[in-house]
Amino acid sequence: MNLAAATNESLANTSNVLIYSSMAVYTLAFFAHIAEWVFGSRSKVGRTAAALTGTETGAEGAGATTGARVAQQGGGTAVLDRPKIVTRAAAGSRDVPDGLGAAGGTFKGDLYGRIAISLTIVAFLVQAGGVVARAMSVQRAPWGNMYEFSITFSTVAVGTYLVLLALGKNVRWMGLLLVTTVLLDLGVATTLLYTASDQLVPALHSYWLWIHVSTAILCGAVFYIGAVATLLYLFRDSYEAKLAAGGKPGAFARSVLSRLPAAGSLDKFSYRINAAVFPLWTFTIIAGAIWAGDAWGRYWGWDPKEVWSFITWVAYASYLHARATAGWKGRKAAYLALLAFGCWLFNYYGVNIFVNGKHSYAGV
Repeated sequence: MNLAAATNESLANTSNVLIYSSMAVYTLAFFAHIAEWVFGSRSKVGRTAAALTGTETGAEGAGATTGARVAQQGGGTAVLDRPKIVTRAAAGSRDVPDGLGAAGGTFKGDLYGRIAISLTIVAFLVQAGGVVARAMSVQRAPWGNMYEFSITFSTVAVGTYLVLLALGKNVRWMGLLLVTTVLLDLGVATTLLYTASDQLVPALHSYWLWIHVSTAILCGAVFYIGAVATLLYLFRDSYEAKLAAGGKPGAFARSVLSRLPAAGSLDKFSYRINAAVFPLWTFTIIAGAIWAGDAWGRYWGWDPKEVWSFITWVAYASYLHARATAGWKGRKAAYLALLAFGCWLFNYYGVNIFVNGKHSYAGV
């Protein structure tokens, strides 16, 4: 074995160690996020804050336009500020304040939340190091197969989440779901999809690999964040509707859903996220077609990957169009958004694993 081969093997082993190390740190972040939700729920201050903001007061609370956030200060409570009132985007709007977040407005819950974010940042940096080491070991873009795509995808998803936090966006409520999904993604990647470092087939030796696949990864990561917000919107919307009808939600809804942003906030957030990345997904398909023309001599051949990329594009285009149509806002549009993300997932996992096509050369 020559020196170059030994160096590449060493880098590949380093990448594997870093990926597994990031999983260990993500696991610690997972438990810290759990603690944030648990202590935020059990705190007397959190329950008092929920009552003041009208999230546990029945139908009249669902339409409240005032409230106060509270925080623990030296064993007591103090009014800090009034929560911002948002308007539900769907037909039959309800004015509902955003929830207090996973920490429930408490000092202890917030402490665990900050620990969770700190651990997530450390895990992200370690995982990103693993992706870079993988790229150095193969001396190419680190997304030539499903294993590399998966570890890069989850890295970009976490990075997007951290950027949103850095920009001051109210997305900390997403931390637990995100970390859980990343652990599942890395678990599947390291156990079922792992592929040893190797060079690409000739068709993939192109600068379009950097352009086309990198934009596909970024789009998938952002689509995922939009899908999480859409799913939580459906739960929160049902919670608010039950309150508005005079019902009493169960203990889980009162503990968890009451602390999420209002349905209107989640609905608006998911729409903006999907709308912002849709043009990039359009570019991804165009870039893939140009690359196909260079590699195979035709721009479009109805390969399964090409077909499902187009189906995904149509699904998200339909969702965005539906949002502009009066009768297709709120829950109907949310179902369509989840269907569109399901198309993206099948395009990645289903087509790559179960359907044969020209893209199958990338391997699992």
